[in-house]
Amino acid sequence: MSRKDLLKGLMETPDAPAGGTPAPVTPRPQRGAIGAVSQSIADLKARALIEVAPELIDMAGFRDRLDTDPDSIVSLRDSIAEYGQQVPVLLRHSTTTEGRYDVVFGRRRVQALGQLGRPVKAMVRDLNDRDLVVAQGQENSARKDLSFIEKANFAAQMADAGYDRKVICDALSIDKTVISRMLTITDALPRVLIESIGAAPQAGRDRWMTLARKIGQRDLESLIAAAKGPTSDMRFLAVMASVATPGASAGTVRELTGSEGNPLGKARKKQGKTVIELSAESHGFGDWLLDRMTQLHRDWQDESRTR
Repeated sequence: MSRKDLLKGLMETPDAPAGGTPAPVTPRPQRGAIGAVSQSIADLKARALIEVAPELIDMAGFRDRLDTDPDSIVSLRDSIAEYGQQVPVLLRHSTTTEGRYDVVFGRRRVQALGQLGRPVKAMVRDLNDRDLVVAQGQENSARKDLSFIEKANFAAQMADAGYDRKVICDALSIDKTVISRMLTITDALPRVLIESIGAAPQAGRDRWMTLARKIGQRDLESLIAAAKGPTSDMRFLAVMASVATPGASAGTVRELTGSEGNPLGKARKKQGKTVIELSAESHGFGDWLLDRMTQLHRDWQDESRTR
């Protein structure tokens, strides 16, 4: 094979069927210098951009943005309509459906181009699920428009999916100490409350940590009801204001009874703290409760996240 034939088509776009998916090319095995050059050309083509119809692209990975602002999509769409798509998106081949793609990052660009009816300029990589979320996280960590709680929420989704701390750190380019603080906040705040508030870009880590400390045992429905306002920052302030004052149950004492109406002890709630005192007759139940406290807390977290 001549060098001319070998390089032929490197700068050409291969014919693609409707939908923008390029026709598959089955390389012939080559040996020696010719094989090495052929492999180099194959690598170059793998890095090239392709055009994909928006309707062939599915969402994948984790939710990174808490606020969905229709106006921002309109603004991006208008910019692309005037200047074209300047930055490609990253896709992978779908792991479930032949001929479809999963978006790794560039969701808003895919949405805007879909509204315009234009093909999406994209790079395509072969990524497994772990590599996908790491790539998504690294792209997120490089963006300045994602707020602290959005990155913390992304870390929490990775933790819930079973990824270890090292993978989460690599994905977000953050050390273990910061990840631990993020997860402490997301563990204390039900996800439905975080989503009700939104990105709150002006809040920052310290104010979210303060909210996590003050939330105590307050009723989740009342907290969500307090998250009112036209912007996420205003909703954050409204929830902070709702936990700044003592709750209705602060300072109250509740008698605890068993399944047969027998007294077990008392529970006192004051300034966001709950103190349970069991009677001497409930000593065995107290030991049982302590042994299962971690599992009970895990069950409570799971229930809170699914409300």
